[in-house]
Amino acid sequence: MEQLFEKMKEYLHMETEIPLDEFSEYHKKVIQTLTDSFEDMDEDMRLKSRYICSIVQANADSRAKRSKKNGKLYKKISAKAGFWMDAINFRMIKDGMTQADIDKKMEEINEVM
Repeated sequence: MEQLFEKMKEYLHMETEIPLDEFSEYHKKVIQTLTDSFEDMDEDMRLKSRYICSIVQANADSRAKRSKKNGKLYKKISAKAGFWMDAINFRMIKDGMTQADIDKKMEEINEVM
């Protein structure tokens, strides 16, 4: 997940939008990594994963509004990212964090990006 987080940093500093193929491939890697290793992630990795999912979801929502041709695909990507954000949130709250703690950590990550 660390490599995907570093790639997200790179994407966030780009001036142009990545093409659909690259966006879709990145999303698939994120989902596969979460599927494979979610249970073994520590708090830091879960926070970074949640941050990645929030960016992917927001980007997919934005693209869905602008693309009639690929709108359905972007909506699916957004839904999957949203599912994982909710799952990560649930797990962190179950492990003792509050929503305020999670939101604060997301702000801290955002500032570093």
